[in-house]
Amino acid sequence: MDYDVLIIGSGPAGQHAAWQAARMGKRAAIIERKPKIGGAGLQTGTIPSKAMREVAYLVSRSGYGGMRQALVPDGRTRHGLLADAVRRKEVVIAQQESVILQRLLRSGVALIPGEASFVDAHTMQVTDTVGNTRMISADVIVLATGSRPRRPSNIPFDKKTVLDSTSILNLRHLPDSLLVVGGGVIACEFVSIFAALGVQVCVVDSHAQLLTYLSEDVVGVLADSFLGMGVTFHMRERVAEIRREENCTLTLLESGKQIRTDAVLYAQGREPNSEGLQLSRAGIIAKDGWIEANQHFQTSVPHIFAVGDLIGRPALASTGMEQGRVAVLHAFGGEMHVTAENFPMAVYTIPEISYVGRTEKEVQQDNLPYLLGRAYFKDSARGQIIGDAHGLLKLIVDARNEKLLGVHIVGEQASELIHIGQLVMNLHGTVRDLVTNVFNYPTLAECYKLAALDCIHQLR
Repeated sequence: MDYDVLIIGSGPAGQHAAWQAARMGKRAAIIERKPKIGGAGLQTGTIPSKAMREVAYLVSRSGYGGMRQALVPDGRTRHGLLADAVRRKEVVIAQQESVILQRLLRSGVALIPGEASFVDAHTMQVTDTVGNTRMISADVIVLATGSRPRRPSNIPFDKKTVLDSTSILNLRHLPDSLLVVGGGVIACEFVSIFAALGVQVCVVDSHAQLLTYLSEDVVGVLADSFLGMGVTFHMRERVAEIRREENCTLTLLESGKQIRTDAVLYAQGREPNSEGLQLSRAGIIAKDGWIEANQHFQTSVPHIFAVGDLIGRPALASTGMEQGRVAVLHAFGGEMHVTAENFPMAVYTIPEISYVGRTEKEVQQDNLPYLLGRAYFKDSARGQIIGDAHGLLKLIVDARNEKLLGVHIVGEQASELIHIGQLVMNLHGTVRDLVTNVFNYPTLAECYKLAALDCIHQLR
C-alpha cells in the first residue's frame, strides 16, 4: 500500500484525521481537488462568513448598523464597508491557510492535488487539473469531502444577482436591497451581515419563526434586533419563482405577493460532495449522496470511514474535527475515546445565539419535570457596561435531580459563554454547582450564577 491512511478532503474533518494519523506515526496523505486547502470551512463557509460578520458587528456597535445611507459618518461609502469586510475575510483566510499548511507539512502529511474516485475498496484514482491520472492505495480511507449549498434547478443562480451562500461572499458591491430565502442558520447569519452594513433586507421563510427549532424567547431577541436594523419578514410564505430582470430580481410568492430587490440569496439546505467518488465501486452505501456511518464513523466497508458534513447532521466544523480524530483512532486501534455527549451549537448572528443540550420543546415532548432559570445581561454589571440590554441566558433544569438539561444564550459572546454550561453538563454537575462557583466580576459569565439562583429559588 502507498499509505497507511488516505484522506479525501482537506476541510476541518480531513485535517484533524491527518494530524491524528501523524501523531500515531502513520503514513498519511490528503487528496484535495480544489486549488487551495481548507474546504468550505476555510474557503467558502465558516471562516469567511464569520470574518465578514465581525466587520458588520463593529459597524452595528458603532451606531451606524442598519442605516441605509450613502455615507457613514467617517466618510466611507457603504460599499467601502463591504470592501473592509471582504478584505478582512481574505486576510483571515490567507493567515489560516498558511497555519494549516505549515502544520500539515511539519506533521509529515503528504498533500496530493486532484479529484479522487474509487477504483476498488483500497484504491483511489486521482485526476489532476490537466487530466493526468494516478492510482493511490491505502489500508484505511477517510472520506471528508464536505458539502455545498443546495442549488435547485428552478432557481436562476448567476453569482451576481441570484446568489447562494458561497457566491454571496464574493460580492464587490453592496446591493441596496436583498431578499433572503430561508430562516435557518446560514440565512440568519447573512441577514445580520448585510442588514448591519446598511442593506434593506427582507426574509421569506415557510415557518412561523426563524430558527424554528429554538425557543421563542431566544429567537425573539434576534428577531427584535433584525427589526431594529430594518429587516422585514414574510413568514409562512413559499417562493414560487425567481426571475432576473434588467435592473433587479423579481420574486413571486405562492400567496401571490411580488417582491423586487437588487439581489436574492437562496439559503435553504446543503448537498453532499459525493457524486464524483464512485462509491459503488467500493461497496459503500449512501442515501441521496449522504453516507451512512456507525458510531466509530465506519461506512458499510469497515476500513473506509466517513466524517464531517458528508454524513449529515450536525454538520458542524467543530464536530467534524472530532469525528476525523475519532475515526483514525478507531482505525488504528488507538486508545478509545468517547466524545462528550453534549456539544455546543452557535449561530453567528448579531446578536449571537448559542446552545447546548435540549430545548424546552424537547423536554416537554419527553414529559420531563423541569425548571427555567433566566438571567438578563442588563442585570449584570458587565452587561450594563457593554450596553447589551437584550441578552439572555436561560437554564433548563431537571426538577428531579437539579441537573442541567439545556443552556440557551442570546447576546454578545454567546458562542464563548456556552462552554461553561457544556462542561457542567458533561461532568454531570447540577445547578447548585453554578451557585457555589465564583465568577470574575464584572463578567457576562456571572449570568450563570444569576440564572442558577433563579432556579434554586423555585426549588425552595
